[in-house]
Amino acid sequence: MESDLPDPSNRLPDPARRRALAGLSALSLSPWLAADALAETSIHALPRLALVVGNCAYADSPLQNPINDANAIALELRQSGFAVELQTDASREAMQKAITAFCAQLAKQKAVGLFYFAGHGLQLDWRNYLVPVDARLVSAADVTRSTVDLSSLFGGLSRAGNPMNIVVLDACRDNPFGSDHKTGRGLSQMDAPAGTFLAYATAPGNVAADGSGKHGLYTENILREMRAPDAKIEDVFKRVRLSVRRSSAGQQIPWESTSLEEDFYFKPPANLRKRSEDELLKLFEDEQKLWKPAEDASDPGPVLAYLERYPSGHFAEFAQAKLDRMLARQGEKRIRLADATHNPFTKGTRAIGEFRVGDLYEYRIVDLLTQMQTAQYKQRVTTVSENEVLFNNGQVITDYFGNLRKNARGYRWSGAQLFVGEYSVGKRWSARYSLYFPDGKEDVIERECRVVGVESVTVGAGTFECFRIESAGWIMQRGIALESVYWVCPDRVNRFVVFEHREKNRFGKFIKTDRTELLSFTPSAATGQ
Repeated sequence: MESDLPDPSNRLPDPARRRALAGLSALSLSPWLAADALAETSIHALPRLALVVGNCAYADSPLQNPINDANAIALELRQSGFAVELQTDASREAMQKAITAFCAQLAKQKAVGLFYFAGHGLQLDWRNYLVPVDARLVSAADVTRSTVDLSSLFGGLSRAGNPMNIVVLDACRDNPFGSDHKTGRGLSQMDAPAGTFLAYATAPGNVAADGSGKHGLYTENILREMRAPDAKIEDVFKRVRLSVRRSSAGQQIPWESTSLEEDFYFKPPANLRKRSEDELLKLFEDEQKLWKPAEDASDPGPVLAYLERYPSGHFAEFAQAKLDRMLARQGEKRIRLADATHNPFTKGTRAIGEFRVGDLYEYRIVDLLTQMQTAQYKQRVTTVSENEVLFNNGQVITDYFGNLRKNARGYRWSGAQLFVGEYSVGKRWSARYSLYFPDGKEDVIERECRVVGVESVTVGAGTFECFRIESAGWIMQRGIALESVYWVCPDRVNRFVVFEHREKNRFGKFIKTDRTELLSFTPSAATGQ
């Protein structure tokens, strides 16, 4: 793959290709990015409604903090403009009635909705249940008739048709039925429904303690972070995750799934507007100043400082991977996501593996318009360090996620956060990085990336269940618009399976339309190296 480059050949397009390029130029480059920009402020003009539930008085396993947590969350939400319905020590009937009324009001007002639950929750056969205080759970059969199935909440939210929902569950305690059933600890992973931000107190398949203070560890951190002005909801919960992880030495790591199309702020900026390029450049320069010491750091301090300031920053994926390695060396035994292979309610989360010396990748490049092959190449891993992977004795260099740092033609990239370490449906990230040309010139590239689904992809190397990522942006000084769609299968192959890349010049004409696909992958054990 040679993405983010001007047309590598100097050939003039043949007449058929020229006609196809002219037709494609009329298409929108990135509709979902345009929609984000147009809708940036509209969501904050809507009413805000919240249903908050805190249950403590369980007969067999009472809890200490949920009512305190619910009261504090309700107060904070009111101060953030939400009309709040608060339920404490709620029975099953009370919870069901409250959820029904909540969804009806969302449908009527088309408001932003927020549901918060603190108390016992459990999973059974991949489904999640919230436990009312009058539940009597003697056998597995009691679960469906004595608790509240989380799917009933999501069904009501779906029927309400309101534009955005936030669901926060501080409910990751043990399933009392143990290992006799298909699932056990904590809550089961699920992908957030459309227009929803879903947050758990800890990673699916794990449990969180109730806590010994006034508030549980998770809600205590939510309360602090949601008060921060100008913080997007994703940043709020990423900061919560970081703080809880550090406080628990990795034994509790909150988890989120999102399908939001717009940014949401508990405390919106006074002036929500699109920033100028000069303003964006200044912000990026400030971020770089904090990233540089983090990139070079030998202890977690500077990395933590960067992530606390820029939880969704242009280098956040690199920073998170660096922090993971550092904390592991310090002895952190962090929890892991439960295996979701057979879970029908999620596409799962998959992380990239380790590159190994001898891994051999073979790709071909096809023109998307003519379907003619234009190039074919092989790249073998010859050196692996903590920060870089060298192919073909350094002719090509990537980082540990597979992002190009140098190609065989002499182009270099700095901090290209295009590929990341972990993928799940709905994940979004940004990239802003430099491209250095062989003639010494330099340009800046800005991109937005999002995982939009999972698709089965067949190429020469075989059939893969891949995450589909859509990315769009600009080569800034040259005024070249970029659109890429790429497919990765990180649990089977560390590099991409397919990468489709299109470029438009400043006149709206397509100048590059390439598809690079994996012809073969031979892991190091099979190559004998």
